[in-house]
Amino acid sequence: EDEQIVAEIMRRRFFPALITHKPWEGFHFAGHEIRITEATDCYGAVVWPSALVLCYFLETNSKQYNLVDKNVIEIGAGTGLVSIVASLLGALVTATDLPELLGNLQHNILQNTKLKCKHQPCVKELSWGIDLEKNFPRSSCHFDYIMAADVVYHHPYLDELLLTFDHLCKNDTVILWAMKFRLDKENQFVGRFQTLFDLEVISNFPSLNITLYKAMRKGRMR
Repeated sequence: EDEQIVAEIMRRRFFPALITHKPWEGFHFAGHEIRITEATDCYGAVVWPSALVLCYFLETNSKQYNLVDKNVIEIGAGTGLVSIVASLLGALVTATDLPELLGNLQHNILQNTKLKCKHQPCVKELSWGIDLEKNFPRSSCHFDYIMAADVVYHHPYLDELLLTFDHLCKNDTVILWAMKFRLDKENQFVGRFQTLFDLEVISNFPSLNITLYKAMRKGRMR
């Protein structure tokens, strides 16, 4: 079953028939052909399998997780694929990442959502753990969903990542997080995450080493 679903997920990806001057990949999600411009010089500018897993889940579970008119923030949006799919499914999306990635992120989101979505998504800088209250004040920022795909990897900002989840998450916020397991240090983050949030496995793909989690603040999981 794992291999069958993974094969279906990977069939959603296609490549240009002709070599182009700008590298891009194509994806079929939410009834649309999505073209993602990539760069190979940094982690955040390529599409990782965890993003495909999360997009597939959002599309195939759109009744249970109805995104229409929901406020969604994606942290570590990278190329923007998850934010684009959430927007095409009707969400009001804020896509966030580091300042050096915002140009490509904005390009991809605009190219794939303009005149196609109920709500035009916005792109905003978010450096984990920095100026959170200034840029995302608790009093006025309320997100129904926080989405994250492959944000835990070999980097020194796991403390800041946890702080960011904590700041953005209200009592009724649902976190949908696709995690690829790699090294022990990164894997230990799951245990730390569970000190603040209840965690439920909603999909597991051993062949990809990816788990998709749903999380809420402790005591709030229904």
